[in-house]
Amino acid sequence: MTISLAIDTSTSRTVVGLLDGEKVLFEKNSEGATDHGRAVSDLVAQTLIYNPAPDQVVVGMGPGPFTGLRVGIAFARTFALSRGIPVIGVCSLDAIETGKNDYTVAIDARRKEIYWARYEGGKRVEGPSVNKPDEVSDFIIDLYPNVISLIKLAEEQSVSEPFYLRRPDAVPTAERS
Repeated sequence: MTISLAIDTSTSRTVVGLLDGEKVLFEKNSEGATDHGRAVSDLVAQTLIYNPAPDQVVVGMGPGPFTGLRVGIAFARTFALSRGIPVIGVCSLDAIETGKNDYTVAIDARRKEIYWARYEGGKRVEGPSVNKPDEVSDFIIDLYPNVISLIKLAEEQSVSEPFYLRRPDAVPTAERS
């Protein structure tokens, strides 16, 4: 079986898990939208007690707020590179379990917006996108990516770039108006 380290920092919750195939060896999360940097390193250190040599790293590529997302992706890539193992990126929204076949799932995008995607038969048919909540109908919010789902998605996805759906807040001085 493949030992997989799963990391997701696309929401206010840092999610880390270690799986042997689909068997969860370790799963823990930490709340805090501005605490991903400390949380991801602490949680990964805890996983290494259960198995110090994962075969791959699976990381949620968002969508999500820039800084939190960047922390998780940079950590995952660095960890994998330092150990000579592959890193596989997946869509974080796809890893949110709702128990339904047809649904729209959303996470807080801050600035009075949500990141969302719509699913039919459990497959994404629209999104990911960013909108005001009143522009999206019947969405489910306040759920988080699931480590087992992250690992399963790695079998069919390999997202190489983060889902940044908004323009950056920081712009060069010459472009400011």
